[in-house]
Amino acid sequence: MIYYDDLPLNEEILKALGELSINYVFQPIFKADGKTVYAYEALMRPTEMTVTELIEDYTKRNKLHVLEVATFFGAMQAYFLRGYEQRVSINSFPSDCMQGEEADAFLEYFGEEIRGRMIIENLEYPYFSPRHWEIKRESVKHMDNLLSVDDFGSGINDIERVDIMSPDIVKLDRELISGIDHITEKQENVKKLVQYFHSHKILVVAEGVEEKEEFDYLVGLGIDLFQGFYLARPA
Repeated sequence: MIYYDDLPLNEEILKALGELSINYVFQPIFKADGKTVYAYEALMRPTEMTVTELIEDYTKRNKLHVLEVATFFGAMQAYFLRGYEQRVSINSFPSDCMQGEEADAFLEYFGEEIRGRMIIENLEYPYFSPRHWEIKRESVKHMDNLLSVDDFGSGINDIERVDIMSPDIVKLDRELISGIDHITEKQENVKKLVQYFHSHKILVVAEGVEEKEEFDYLVGLGIDLFQGFYLARPA
């Protein structure tokens, strides 16, 4: 269980965080050999409802910012408790970011330990805020960390959005990946995407890889990184 009591945050946000009951699990992101872990994605697991239900509830209550702060502080606590050495990928709402004093508190709490170890993974909901993205970009680059676009191809994250965001990593959604070893249309589409992203020096992650045939085909296309049940489940 993640606790927020001792964090250097103001009383209002600490009270809001104290209402949460959540754990974190981690799913590895592998290099193309399928064995070497490049990073671990931190996934929130509420104890009293599903993560989708939690997000919906906090969206209705206009409190998504609480989940944004909770994810950064909670995921990093869990990451260090696990003793991982590889990077950690943390989900972030595209409509939000930590405020100045919260970001300062984050750096104060974790210090130089986070330098070069974080990937900020911009989700594809509820909506994209260019202003908040610029704040994230400045903070992330200052600490030599990376920016990622999640779920490309399934929602608001498309080529136009990627061009605006200029991330280090793009994660191709399962929708583009499923059955790619035998679906010609998907093969041509993903091949073009990989070429485009690589031409912009962007790493490509295949999400939701569930079959050996999918993995083998994607390796042949030159995909850089892989995530999915075929390789490892969240734990």
